[in-house]
Amino acid sequence: MPENQAIRILAIESSCDETAAAVVENGRKVLSSAIASQIDLHALYGGVVPEIASRMHVEALDPLVDQALRQANLSIEEIDAVAVTYGPGLVGALLTGVSWAKAFAYARQLPLVPVHHIEGHVSANYIAHPDLEPPFVCLVASGGHSQIVQVLDYGEYRLLGQTLDDAAGEAFDKVARVLAIPYPGGPLLDELAEQGDDRAYTFPKPHTPGKYDFSFSGLKTAVINQAHTIRRQGGEIRAADFAASFRRAVVDMLVTKSIAAALDAGATRIAVAGGVAANRLLRRELLRCAQQNGLGCFMPPVHLCTDNAMMIGSAGYYRFMRGERADLALNAQPNAKLF
Repeated sequence: MPENQAIRILAIESSCDETAAAVVENGRKVLSSAIASQIDLHALYGGVVPEIASRMHVEALDPLVDQALRQANLSIEEIDAVAVTYGPGLVGALLTGVSWAKAFAYARQLPLVPVHHIEGHVSANYIAHPDLEPPFVCLVASGGHSQIVQVLDYGEYRLLGQTLDDAAGEAFDKVARVLAIPYPGGPLLDELAEQGDDRAYTFPKPHTPGKYDFSFSGLKTAVINQAHTIRRQGGEIRAADFAASFRRAVVDMLVTKSIAAALDAGATRIAVAGGVAANRLLRRELLRCAQQNGLGCFMPPVHLCTDNAMMIGSAGYYRFMRGERADLALNAQPNAKLF
């Protein structure tokens, strides 16, 4: 492809409970984005029900793609390739997107580009910050992942640190349940924490063998046990203060280790990605600490932190330009590795 040619990627994301389609041009310009959220449906059960999520993806994909093409004011003939999340995620949810993308690519004789979900989150920064280029260090924090990644080039990554057990987003959701915060717990806990004193309760900060690794399981358990003890003794939990103190413990760990990893790697820029990147305190603290240490700091807007197809289109473009293609044997990989 000529370098000055506009490459338009139709992107599909269905790794969990958001069905999304988007058209992205040259990895940076969003021509359209359509998302069908299932939050209200899964809220009835207090969390994502995989079978329901898969069925909803099947129902939503066709109309969402039509919507994305209309918004972009493009015909199918003007699409150059199809990018799809193949993992990690819920296997049934992934399969719906992969199957749809394979059928569409086959029918239209278009290149099919597989995209790793975490690479998608990292690539959301390319859409939000058109001037951002590798190399840089990125903290990826979501419901299923907590990793510090050195982005060496497009499609080239080095793992610097990761959680040894639970992800940060999972810990937020579990503690939210203890405080009787409804689904989705993490964002609502963040909102509640804005009203609280984050020094009111003291929680442990687990140590890890790896300098840049995280551990949230012990912290989560300590928080839950403390809540149960207070209630058993007839005390009252000050929910806003409790949420704020827990949020502070998680954010301090994420920011401290991410900044240290970036400095030790010789990076001049640090970015953040994933659903937890929408956390208010994390955004404030990462920016403050980055500035204190002379690092440029990049954050996607909140709508690009949560699952969407725009980020898949961006990552897919760079994979496409590297000549990467998948055939019809492409399958969902719920535990797909990026490194």
